[in-house]
Amino acid sequence: MEVIDNKGLLMQVDDPNRILNTIPKSKPAGDGKVVVYWGIDEAQQLTKLGYKNVPSPIKRDYDFSGRFKPFKHQIETASFLTLNPRACCFNEQGTGKTVSVAYAASYLMQVGKIKRVLVICPLSIMTSAWMQDLFSVAMSRHSDVCYGSKEKRQKIINSKAEFVIINFDGVEIVKDEIEKGGFDLIVVDEANAYKNTTTKRWKVLNKLIKPETYLWMLTGTPASQSPVDAYGLAKLVAPENVPRFAGRWKDMVMIRVSQFTWIPRPNAKDIVHRALQPAIRYTKEECLDLPDITYMTRQINLTVQQEKYYKLMRQKLVVNAAGEDITMVNAATCMNKLLQLSGGAVYSDAGEIISFDVSPRMKVLLEIIEESAHKILLFVPFRHAILIINDELKKKNIPSEVIHGGVSATKRTEIFKRFQEKDDPKVLIIQPQSASHGVTLHRADTIVYWSPVMSVETYLQCNARAHRAGQKNPVSVIHIEGSNVERKIYKMLQNKIDIHSNIINLYKNFAN
Repeated sequence: MEVIDNKGLLMQVDDPNRILNTIPKSKPAGDGKVVVYWGIDEAQQLTKLGYKNVPSPIKRDYDFSGRFKPFKHQIETASFLTLNPRACCFNEQGTGKTVSVAYAASYLMQVGKIKRVLVICPLSIMTSAWMQDLFSVAMSRHSDVCYGSKEKRQKIINSKAEFVIINFDGVEIVKDEIEKGGFDLIVVDEANAYKNTTTKRWKVLNKLIKPETYLWMLTGTPASQSPVDAYGLAKLVAPENVPRFAGRWKDMVMIRVSQFTWIPRPNAKDIVHRALQPAIRYTKEECLDLPDITYMTRQINLTVQQEKYYKLMRQKLVVNAAGEDITMVNAATCMNKLLQLSGGAVYSDAGEIISFDVSPRMKVLLEIIEESAHKILLFVPFRHAILIINDELKKKNIPSEVIHGGVSATKRTEIFKRFQEKDDPKVLIIQPQSASHGVTLHRADTIVYWSPVMSVETYLQCNARAHRAGQKNPVSVIHIEGSNVERKIYKMLQNKIDIHSNIINLYKNFAN
């Protein structure tokens, strides 16, 4: 396939009439060749006919402007999406899928193929990923986050926003408004949330998708737990690729070996691959132009219980601040208590442990783990929180190991060796001070902070456990953030600002 004068596509084909009878803007060129006008309609029609490597006119017509220069794989992903109204994007976490979608959707708006986009994603990335990326690469487009009361959501749905970002569970709340809202492109990020066709969430989305609706499903780990999980995604994107009933699909991809045990068939991966087409996938290893390390934020809400005690602590600090001068020791103790509270367990002055509900934080962690194709280092500053997390991962059958001050040197060596050389564990939960120096853990390419550490040196050393010589993939560092205090500390860590020298200012900012 050759581009002629930036206007046409010259193609050598077995059956020219197949194209000539389907695409009006085409003509024969002799010797089994045809010339097709190079427009978005024609490119989409050629793709639908099954021709491979059709170039998208986005590369010719779209100005990939914005705050950042796009990576090659992001342009290729955007091109693929513009040619496929229904498609899956399986690019790994940390490769910038949201930017690719923003480019593709903005271009389709530019050429009049779509008018409005609904982005459905986890609550934790509505602002930190989607709004931020849309602002960076599609600044001319009006975007808004659809969150809050039903009335507030309705107002945003009925506004003139071209991109509306909503969380999974918010869709049902305003499903009637969405149906009337003129959304001709629906994007589902972390699409594994729609793997089960029996859930109300899946059924609501299925009703919103009309024959003419564009639908792009994004996930870095399709069918990560079982081939059965592919059914829900395929049923939405390409229902013609799967049987009508889920039971038949299970029989196609699984073998029953006992009354309660099923295992994947030898050809299950091939069946899943065919079912989830059209699809594109880039791994971190393939994205040679990615930076060595990228930083992401997952925002969460504190629970009602945590909010209550945050307010009580602020009231106490206001009283203290109004009295005598605040020392660095007192300020550091206060900030440490706030981080403990966010992380799920506060140590009282008597040494007792007061536990707090951290379900939103745990939910986000599980989302990150599910989206990660490779191993994960999870840094958790407080020991009791480590035990809570490890217990929860065990309940979810996620292979994990723990390193903290109470683990002997011999045991640590065994765990590190197993993490580097074996498939399991997938997650290594580490108290930062216990593994911030001299340990190589580059089997992981994702680093997650349950809550921030209080030392720039510790932070840099923790990141260096995976981001070091021998690492094959770019490293993603993910901050879980639930309060302004955490937000400010993460920002200071990234900018290499010494926290202890600024601890009194942090204290006073929180008190005020």
